[in-house]
Amino acid sequence: MQKQGLLTEVIDALCCLPGVGPKSAQRMALHLFQRDRGGADNLAKALQLAADQLGNCKKCRTLTEHELCSICASPTRDQYLVCVVESPADVWVINQATEYQGVFFVLNGRLSPLDGIGPDEIGIDQLEQQLASQQITELILATNSTVEGEATAHFIAQLALAHHVKVSRLAHGVPVGGELEFIDSSTLAHAFSGRREIE
Repeated sequence: MQKQGLLTEVIDALCCLPGVGPKSAQRMALHLFQRDRGGADNLAKALQLAADQLGNCKKCRTLTEHELCSICASPTRDQYLVCVVESPADVWVINQATEYQGVFFVLNGRLSPLDGIGPDEIGIDQLEQQLASQQITELILATNSTVEGEATAHFIAQLALAHHVKVSRLAHGVPVGGELEFIDSSTLAHAFSGRREIE
């Protein structure tokens, strides 16, 4: 059966989503148009509105339709405690899983010289302006524990220390409920180097 027309366009468009291949995209499209036309209409409207209005927060660079996101605009957040993350998804995860009450700075990437991604591409200049002009008391580095994430954290740490700002890094190690025999050697090495005294 040869695929053609608008349905094929929808299926091809859905394939841009992470983890969605042609079969999954086909199932989604067929479900929307066979069983949930209202859902398809709502999805189309929401996506178009978001595509037209979503931008980056002027201060932290996360996604928002306003000049400042709800976190940066909140009077209850500690504006002098800044958590540096790689993506807006990290902001969501930290907000849902922790009681963190500071603000964020979203890099929207990480240093990767092989891919041509340097400090300018991830907003380091904007972060440095905040370090220089504000009274940030602590910078929490919450980049991923990949080679690029570690390099990015090290680069930012040196920058923050040059501005006399306290820097901390998220702990890496054995996950809660994890068994040592199933932990990879790199994670175990991080856990040992990041061990803390029991008081």
